[in-house]
Amino acid sequence: MTSRSASTRALFLVLVRLALFFPAVAFAGHSAEDSVDTIPAERLKLLIDAGENIVLIDLRPAQEFRRDHLPGARSIPLTEFARRFKEVPQTGRVVLYCACELFQVAERALLLEAQGYRNVFVMAEGYPGWLKRGYPLETTQK
Repeated sequence: MTSRSASTRALFLVLVRLALFFPAVAFAGHSAEDSVDTIPAERLKLLIDAGENIVLIDLRPAQEFRRDHLPGARSIPLTEFARRFKEVPQTGRVVLYCACELFQVAERALLLEAQGYRNVFVMAEGYPGWLKRGYPLETTQK
């Protein structure tokens, strides 16, 4: 996992606020992916196996989530995230993942940081990285 200094985080939050009004200027030369804390699938699996309490948020469409997802994950699809983000706990470790482009997940993490969250990580390789390693999945379909 990566960590950033307080000044870097403060600068980032200023850029996020600027992006709301001047998106082309605020992130010129920067990407959302560069501004979020990431966690590799291998590290996440180790933490889960060690019994760490981690809240997994699956950003894929609901029908994909029902088919299969990381064990214990909660579903908040990308398209619903802006109105449902308050369902994400502000304490404990939260990991967002998807089967989409990294910038899409990073944008949701940035939205949470702009709302005061300091506990959010993005699984960089997302659902495909988890699947590629053969890690366990669960289903909610009957």
